[in-house]
Amino acid sequence: MTAQFPPEGYVSIDSAVEGIEVFCPALPALSGWGDSHGITTFDCPQCGSGTAYAISQGGLACTYCGFYQGPEKETVGRAAPDFEFTVDVVNRAAIGWGIERKELSCQNCGAETSIPPNALSHTCPFCASNQVVQRRAPSDELRPRCLIPFQLEQDAVRDIARKWLGNSWMLPRALRGVASRATLKAIYLPAWTFDSTLAARWKAEVYVHKEETYFDLGSFEFRKRPKKDEKEWRWEDGTERSVVDDLLVHGSQHVEPSLLARLKDFELDSLVPYEPSFLAGINAQAYGVSLEKAWSTARHEMREQIRRVCKDKPSSGQIRNFSMSLDFADETWRYVLLPFYLGAYNYDDKTYQVLVNGETGTITGSRPVDWRRVLAVTAAWILVPLLLIVVAAVARGRVDGSLSGVLGLLAFVGLIVGGIRALQLLRRAIALNTTGVANQTVESVENFLSQAR
Repeated sequence: MTAQFPPEGYVSIDSAVEGIEVFCPALPALSGWGDSHGITTFDCPQCGSGTAYAISQGGLACTYCGFYQGPEKETVGRAAPDFEFTVDVVNRAAIGWGIERKELSCQNCGAETSIPPNALSHTCPFCASNQVVQRRAPSDELRPRCLIPFQLEQDAVRDIARKWLGNSWMLPRALRGVASRATLKAIYLPAWTFDSTLAARWKAEVYVHKEETYFDLGSFEFRKRPKKDEKEWRWEDGTERSVVDDLLVHGSQHVEPSLLARLKDFELDSLVPYEPSFLAGINAQAYGVSLEKAWSTARHEMREQIRRVCKDKPSSGQIRNFSMSLDFADETWRYVLLPFYLGAYNYDDKTYQVLVNGETGTITGSRPVDWRRVLAVTAAWILVPLLLIVVAAVARGRVDGSLSGVLGLLAFVGLIVGGIRALQLLRRAIALNTTGVANQTVESVENFLSQAR
């Protein structure tokens, strides 16, 4: 009788030697990740039509017969399980979306977007290009662990974005027409969260007062005190311990990093376990930044955070030859999805992105600036005071001397104030042209726009 090979419970793994097969015991799926290969469909049980996730209702809804089914979600927030940095964990993690989806591959910017099977969209949400190719979404990527559900409806976000795009005097008038046609699509973008315990030891030369020994009659003992006006470089060292919880690193490579950096105000206490039903009818993107690269970014950010803390520890602000050693422990990670509304529009042969936090309503983006208007106003802030100075100079000798002096003084003050306002205006225009309004919530966007006019 021939023995079964490989034995039951063993699976093939990659071999480093060509021509040799290697088998190892199969590992059970990690709790909480779900089936690695299970595919879920979302057909209405009443009429058979396709269903989609309804943001306002927080569940699956059929637009034909009104059927509604809430997802079996439970808010876990920051208590959601983390995973260690081990090969076992990654190999046992579930892969794919857990639902049959298509992928939109943009031939212009290279972005790959997961879309519902029945989606008719042929426009890239990242660059507004129509040069896209549809194909079956790959199923070999890690499955998200958790997500934050959408809280804002598309209509509300669209109105805010249109006002934000078209209601500033520094923007071209023609942009309003473009803005009226701009659409924002709900999309889940990938992100990683990292936890770690940091133990740092620092050392530095510190410029401090020299010390002298004196006898204190009160305590009847020798003590030390700093000498006045005498300093020296002295070595100091210390240790610092810090626990980093849920450091967020975005996983998309097709959104401007400056925009993502301004949209980190997500409430991670709202995390719920991932279910494929949350993606029904909604676009999503798999991570483009790998776990290893994201962890490298997180480690760098953690290192800089604790470095700043350690540099504040010396007894004097004057230091040199600072050095620090750092140990990481208890490193864990999560792969999560975050809700965004993403829009892209083309103006004057350039592509601009608009990004809205689908949970809090924070909006940011890039907008073109009408530099002719901006430079005209900037010139006015400077030229008007200069004109007054010329008038004061011409008027000297023709009018009372004190009146001419007052006029000249006012013109000089106006020139200083105008120069400051002109610089402020230019800085504001540059910021508007690159990243738009940083951290403007839905409620405060209109206030900003009213001030800009």
